[in-house]
Amino acid sequence: MYIPKHFQSPDRALTLEVMRTNNFATLISSDAEGAPFATHLPVVISEEGDQVVLHFHVARANPHATLLREKRTSMIAFLGPHAYMSPSVYPDLKRVPTWNYVAAHAYGEPIELDTNEAKDALLKSLIAIHEPAYADQWRALDERYQTMMMSAICAFRMPVTKLEGKFKLNQHREEAHTTVKAMYADGTPDERALVRWMERLGH
Repeated sequence: MYIPKHFQSPDRALTLEVMRTNNFATLISSDAEGAPFATHLPVVISEEGDQVVLHFHVARANPHATLLREKRTSMIAFLGPHAYMSPSVYPDLKRVPTWNYVAAHAYGEPIELDTNEAKDALLKSLIAIHEPAYADQWRALDERYQTMMMSAICAFRMPVTKLEGKFKLNQHREEAHTTVKAMYADGTPDERALVRWMERLGH
């Protein structure tokens, strides 16, 4: 990802926060011809000591599962809040529109989790994030049904070898910060979220 120095994430903790808050991400791998293949999926973000590890699953019928088994380096993209920014925020007219956004990219080589125990642990992690109350219902389902459901997915863990975070919040144009925040303050949820990020980063 192209990241000018002034848009770099200040630290790993903030990048991981973006990933956890926006964990419905895009997994991208390349096939044998070098063509990209993408799957949109929920991701569990964890830390094992100093190592960031991502867990996810795809449908067994998804061709992406075959690519992942070939141990191809993949990238998972997380998109946070984003919004259009009008050039009217500047005091002068020689300006152009742009887009403010927060994003993170994680790279690594996925490893398949082929036991039902590992798949069950992944599913329970996703349930804990998105609907904790469903956990009892999942546990109460008969074992045969659970096994059938888990046989329909392929689960993976991906130790992250490279992590990138980008906060494109117009940091390099201080003269527009007050106007941008005022414009976004009563706007969409994404615009309001960008204001909070600007304030957290001291802009």
